[in-house]
Amino acid sequence: MAGERILVVDDEANIINLLRAYLEREGFIVETADDGRNALQQARAFRPHLVVLDLMLPGLDGLEVCRRLRQESDVYIIMLTAKSDEADRIVGLELGADDYLTKPFSPRELVARAKAVLRRGRDLGDDESNVIVASPLSIDLDRRLVTKRGVPVDTTALEFDLLRVLASRPGIVFSRAQLLQRVWDYDFLGDERVVDVHIGLLRKKIEDNPSEPALIRTVRGVGYKFDRAD
Repeated sequence: MAGERILVVDDEANIINLLRAYLEREGFIVETADDGRNALQQARAFRPHLVVLDLMLPGLDGLEVCRRLRQESDVYIIMLTAKSDEADRIVGLELGADDYLTKPFSPRELVARAKAVLRRGRDLGDDESNVIVASPLSIDLDRRLVTKRGVPVDTTALEFDLLRVLASRPGIVFSRAQLLQRVWDYDFLGDERVVDVHIGLLRKKIEDNPSEPALIRTVRGVGYKFDRAD
């Protein structure tokens, strides 16, 4: 994992300097930006594997940066938010952010989250086949490609991993906590609704009728399971 590129975007110099020190100590290559427009320029030039993105930025705010980044690439995004910004956190997740941390936070926690995000999808498990077929979907684990009736489905990296976990164990009910541990790769201490947001986004892409899902079903009071339509 050492040598992977992380772009830290925040308008507070002390946060940038602190995160740079902790991340570089772990072997990451770090670039920084202190406003939204510079962040987009840096992302295009630096091509980071992960962007740590503050929502409260001068000029172009973090939500707009997140939206534009997701239009241009599949880079992982961890948002930094104030505790009062619950609505913005949900919007950020809907725009394609993978995770969030609320300020103030521990730099060690940020490093742990970064490692977990970047580790995602590397080890699919020896018991999984390379292609999961669950009509009308085909999920190619090696190519990280989802097709629906032969047409490619544009999933984010996190959406693919969420679908992979569910589809690899059809009929098995996963709690939100289990999905957070398996997909986000750590014991999540925040709002479990992050799972619900991404499930909703995924359903819009793979279900014929997202309001009456046939593939990813809700198990009331527990979590979610994948049903094979075939």
